[in-house]
Order: sequence, then structure tokens, then C-alpha cells
Amino acid sequence: MRIISGLHKGKRLTAPKKLPVRPTTDMAKEALFNILNNRYYFDELVVIDLFAGTGNISYEFASRGTERISAVDADYGCVKFITDTSESLEMGISVFKNDVFTYLEKTREKATIIFADPPYDLPLESFEKIPELVFNNELLTENGLLIIEHSSHMDLSHLDNFVEKRKYGGSIFSFFSVPN
Repeated sequence: MRIISGLHKGKRLTAPKKLPVRPTTDMAKEALFNILNNRYYFDELVVIDLFAGTGNISYEFASRGTERISAVDADYGCVKFITDTSESLEMGISVFKNDVFTYLEKTREKATIIFADPPYDLPLESFEKIPELVFNNELLTENGLLIIEHSSHMDLSHLDNFVEKRKYGGSIFSFFSVPN
């Protein structure tokens, strides 16, 4: 995996092979960050990265100037890799070893962007629970976005607060926002 832009542009990171992850492809990540770059100033964002895995998305935000990033993953190996990488690159990412659903039920941190990249084999009900918890617990700021990455075989457009979806290869980003 590589960091596409910002302070660490071009930096390649190699995660241990034993991690249970499926990192967002560079093509999909670049497309996503082009969308976000047209909507936000990265240095003003508060980001929560759910099912953070290798930390791929967190590093991209940090490289672009985001200082308040929380990465959440239940796997010890993933948490250790993100912690070690964040420290070595002096990114200051806050890393939490926690079940994402428990984290969403208990946290009171509000974010501008909440990015979730759950394992594609989770049942639809688990994907549906993410926006439910985010919006019921009011975890997004005004003009905030919840972005869920999922397989192209799944459709989340029936859920409340759904705004749009973008397809990149076999992945889809579904966007949700606070109603005005």
C-alpha cells in the first residue's frame, strides 16, 4: 500500500501478511480522496476510521494534514501495526482496540468524517447497524459524512440518511449525511 498525497506522498508501507485485512485499493482510495478534497479542508477534519485494518485510510488523512484521527479495530495485530506506523511517521493517530459496534455505542466523539470498511462477508444487518448507531448517537458534525465501503453485491441505498454511492472496481462507497 502507498500514501497517495500530502507530506508522506509516495511512501510505501508493507503490512504483515498475517493481518486479516483487505486494504482499500489505491484506485478507489484516490477517487475517494478526490471527492473529499473538493468538500473539505483536511486540516480542519476530525476523522474516525472504523475497521481500520492496516490504517491505510488513516495514514492518507494524516499525510494530508488531518490531526484528529481515531482508528478502531478489534484485531491486536492491526492495532499494533497502526500504532507502530503512526509513531514512526509521527502522525499522532489515536488507535483503539475495540469492537466497532461497541465503540459506536459508547463513544461521544463527534467526527466530520466516519469511514467504515467492514469485512465484506459481514451480514447485511451488520452493515445496516453502522449508520443506525452513527445517527442515533449523533456522532457526525454538521456537514459530516459517513462513508461505508462495501462490495458491489450489496446495496445500502434503502437506509436513512443515504446520499449517494460511487463504484470503483468491485467496491462501492456509500455516503450518508446528517439531514439539513
